[in-house]
Amino acid sequence: MDTVEVAGLRIRYQRAGQGPPLVLLHGAYEDSRIWRRQLDALSDEFTVFAWDAPGCGGSDDPPPDFSGRGLGNALAGFLREAVPGKPHILGLSMGSGIALELYRTHPLVPASLLLVSAYAGWAGSLPPEEVERRYAQVLAELEQPPEQFIPVWLPTLFADHADPADVQETAAIMADFHPAGMRALLNANGHADYRDVLPTIEVPTLLLYGTHDVRSPLGVAREMNRRIPGSTLVMIPDVGHMAAVEAPGAFNWEVRNFLRRIAG
Repeated sequence: MDTVEVAGLRIRYQRAGQGPPLVLLHGAYEDSRIWRRQLDALSDEFTVFAWDAPGCGGSDDPPPDFSGRGLGNALAGFLREAVPGKPHILGLSMGSGIALELYRTHPLVPASLLLVSAYAGWAGSLPPEEVERRYAQVLAELEQPPEQFIPVWLPTLFADHADPADVQETAAIMADFHPAGMRALLNANGHADYRDVLPTIEVPTLLLYGTHDVRSPLGVAREMNRRIPGSTLVMIPDVGHMAAVEAPGAFNWEVRNFLRRIAG
């Protein structure tokens, strides 16, 4: 693990390989370990960076009043400090929101966007009552031990037939969450709405979803595709929200194929 300091926050990250820079942004309750299969497989062609977002893994917790803009600026600062060249930005779930926050204020930074199991923010993709339900759920979970609430999450992250070893590995990573860090992240992006950002995106954009995703289902995927000009929507069959873990072969192939194609 390497470390950089951004606006007073220590950010830890993993780096592997050589080639065009590909930056991986994990989802809620996770850290860079969730990208083990991508750090291994894609580093033959890309320099792969996987950060621990502020408040996650080995990174410092941000202040309680952390904002979405602050999160986007933290990513921009991380990219300046740690990542040479113009990076491809791949965000999973919450990480896709951070990628869109980056694009909102720093649109010249990414070479491309790869948005996985993505929303236009909860508020930009889900009915208001579902946004409030999810917000309240996470807020309550932050007062609970992980063994109480993580089993509730897992069926919403994986298809029924997912490899139990993959599910348990993910559960172990989630169990290491920072309560204060997750509270700050929830404050920063729990009510985010990026619908205004989507039509402004001018870089090549891949939208990658599992067909069995119940957290960001097909309707969300199609609306993202409709709103982002020229975006490419790919559905990976028979997997859920955590496609990068559940079907790494198919996932990595789609990422590699997209990046090769836009490179010409």
